[in-house]
Amino acid sequence: MDTNFNFDNSYRQLPADFYDLAELNPVSAPAILILNDKLADRLNLSVEALTDSADELAGNKKFPHSEPLAQAYAGHQFGHFTMLGDGRAVLLGEHLMPDGSRYDIQLKGSGRTAFSRMGDGRAPLAPMLREYLISEAMHALGIPTTRSLAVTATGDTVRRETAQPGAVLTRVASSHIRVGTFEYAVRQGIVKELADYAINRHYPELATSSTKYIDFLYAVIDRQAALIAQWQSIGFIHGVMNTDNMTISGETIDYGPCAFMDSFDRATVFSSIDRQGRYAYYNQPGIGQWNLARFAESLIPLFGQQTDEAIETAKEALTYYETQFDQYWLNAMAAKIGIRTPQPEDRDLIGELLSIMEDLELDFTRTFRQLSLQQPVDSALDDWKVRWQKRITTEEAPFELMKQVNPAIIPRNHLVEKAVNSSDLTFFKELLTQLEEPFSDDHPDLYLSPPKETEQVFQTYCGT
Repeated sequence: MDTNFNFDNSYRQLPADFYDLAELNPVSAPAILILNDKLADRLNLSVEALTDSADELAGNKKFPHSEPLAQAYAGHQFGHFTMLGDGRAVLLGEHLMPDGSRYDIQLKGSGRTAFSRMGDGRAPLAPMLREYLISEAMHALGIPTTRSLAVTATGDTVRRETAQPGAVLTRVASSHIRVGTFEYAVRQGIVKELADYAINRHYPELATSSTKYIDFLYAVIDRQAALIAQWQSIGFIHGVMNTDNMTISGETIDYGPCAFMDSFDRATVFSSIDRQGRYAYYNQPGIGQWNLARFAESLIPLFGQQTDEAIETAKEALTYYETQFDQYWLNAMAAKIGIRTPQPEDRDLIGELLSIMEDLELDFTRTFRQLSLQQPVDSALDDWKVRWQKRITTEEAPFELMKQVNPAIIPRNHLVEKAVNSSDLTFFKELLTQLEEPFSDDHPDLYLSPPKETEQVFQTYCGT
């Protein structure tokens, strides 16, 4: 039965240095554990045919017209440059939609590639379930993100700290082109080819501009500024903001040691390997700019300017990031307290609220939702609420706005850990269903409430 995958393989039109054609790495007993019917429908795929495609979704067989490849890229990991590549993933191809849009279809955890280095190319089940759950929750929250089509068990054991069941995630993305792909390309002398491809794929409106490479830099900066401001507004900590985990498309990618904070603390870090707090919540905006500086450096040879002038152009673009992020953040945070048209003085009102929340260790998500529903919050907020309520008297339907942007439910870390480590998928599926309606209050208290002291999870792990 035809799945309706309409594979194109435009990435192969790039110079061969950008990829390595991948061999299949069969597994012993593929079995689909979870299939995203709604995403399949959106992609015009046959759910019925996909249900019978365990071999293809585990990497045992090819889909028709698929030409699997592993992408080459580099990246600054915790500030240190490294040559990388898809060490545990293969790109099956690009699913081409009737409107001309295309989506990468990637198998993550499908075995060794030419870029695997010391790894086995496989992935444990729990991290693949985690990425599925959180990426779909992010989509429901309206945050640009890669998505998950399926998790397929392999029937094989993966050895990390302990022996764990293996699985393959089918990831869907606008593309997997990263800042790190450009860092790789400029060192190989093939950055123009990549830039032209990325512009045509993601920013075609820039293709005929006489300054298209500079315009491209500004466009990527704008998308990343908007994305990171959205992360900050929902208390999301990515956990591993290496340059190989920042996409040119502006989608959130790689849900390793990520988490949503419970009580508000600007210094929150979850990743077990981030011992210095490089990727803490309050550092994310600055790290975004640092990563984009690496992107700007890679494009400098394309600006058609003398070196000094090109460097100044890049610096100006990075100043633009500061301006854009600041405005996106203000807009997002002001909306959380019912303000549609923020004024400069609203920064003080927002900042005071966050400081009180931090001092009292108030739950980030619940506090904003309680304000949205006009429910009682901590009495220490009473004086602030007087000034806030006076401010929103001139705003149109402030509480309706607040209920649209302040989720009632997020994938809280203690629930995620329970879901991905359970002996079966019953709780996982129930949590996934609840997360599909994040702005509804019609959920059991189990999913709405912050963790009890004994339930708190303070560390997350990459797992792959």
